[in-house]
Amino acid sequence: MSVPQAPRPGGPPEQPDQPDQPDQPDVPDVLEAADHDGPPPSPAQVRASARAVAALVCGAVSVALVSVVALLPVPFAVESPGPVRDVLSGEGDQRLITITGARTYPTTGSLDLTTVSVRGGPGRSLDLGGQLAAWLDDDSAVLPEAAIFPPGASEKQVDESNAAAFTDSQQAATVAALTELGYDVPVQVVVTDVVAGSGASGKLRQGDVVTGVGGTAVSSSTALRDAVRAVGAGADAEVRVQRDGRSLDVAVPVRAGQDGSPVLGVLVSERAEPPVDVKIAVDQIGGPSAGMVFALGVVDLLTPGDMTGGKRFAGTGTIDSAGQVGAIGGIRQKLLGARAAGAEVFLAPQANCGEVAGHVPDGLRVVAVSTLGQARQAVEELGKGQGQELPGCS
Repeated sequence: MSVPQAPRPGGPPEQPDQPDQPDQPDVPDVLEAADHDGPPPSPAQVRASARAVAALVCGAVSVALVSVVALLPVPFAVESPGPVRDVLSGEGDQRLITITGARTYPTTGSLDLTTVSVRGGPGRSLDLGGQLAAWLDDDSAVLPEAAIFPPGASEKQVDESNAAAFTDSQQAATVAALTELGYDVPVQVVVTDVVAGSGASGKLRQGDVVTGVGGTAVSSSTALRDAVRAVGAGADAEVRVQRDGRSLDVAVPVRAGQDGSPVLGVLVSERAEPPVDVKIAVDQIGGPSAGMVFALGVVDLLTPGDMTGGKRFAGTGTIDSAGQVGAIGGIRQKLLGARAAGAEVFLAPQANCGEVAGHVPDGLRVVAVSTLGQARQAVEELGKGQGQELPGCS
């Protein structure tokens, strides 16, 4: 993008030279302010000085225009490496993960959750100066706002959505971790909203508990998504729900979503009552991408022995209650943040490998995982100095 430049005005109109007259008009102030030991300036010198004044004015106007343009908001956002937090330790006197109702064990090493700092977006528009600075920064990425934020969303809606996703990810992480350790934790998939004009509009209701799709049992949000994709866009999905104490089968048209994948047109959350109480306290972080690392932290705290072997691990990835690890945004910035914090190994979602390959910082090993079980195995093996055959992203 080029910076608009102000037009360059010309100097005053050329005038023919005139012979010296005894009563010449006053020369410009800039000349009157100078000391002259010789004869008064000639008309040609006066014209040259006027051109200099015009050039100075033109330059000042250009700088002012560029400054104004640089402050205008642009529809882009910038992602850069954000803070790194060790979920096994704490902040001050407060542990990030607090568990009651089960015995916990001491840990060593680190399990770092990684974050992305985002500038721009609804209510926080990025100006051109900030965008240009980000383009010159190898650690930052400039993206269209629509690639990060829902179209038309307000700042409040974005904040509320991120907070809700973070809360849901904590519960999913807790359920996944306890299930990984052998606990029986029933999960319900609950409809929280129905998209107007979608296939589910008028068919499903807020509060419906989805138990199956097309004869396939549903016990997680990922299982629901996969079952709907198996039906395919253009067909009707037979959705079994619990509503007002009754079991109903509802035919719901499946349509193509914004990305072309089959969708019902509902928002859902997972509801569970774990037998162990897990609280996660991290301020000023939103979204679901810390879920996998939270789950690993819970597993480590509830497991005897030294899972990390004293090493520093970092990672990212969404997680559902069934332990499935999903893709996230800003993976390259998270890799940079992890390495800067001293991590030796980074656990990345398998679904993000296309973005990771060729962008791994020196000194950092990336292990690709798609389930919590794989992530746990990787930490345990590498903690023992093993795991050389673990898959990476290439």
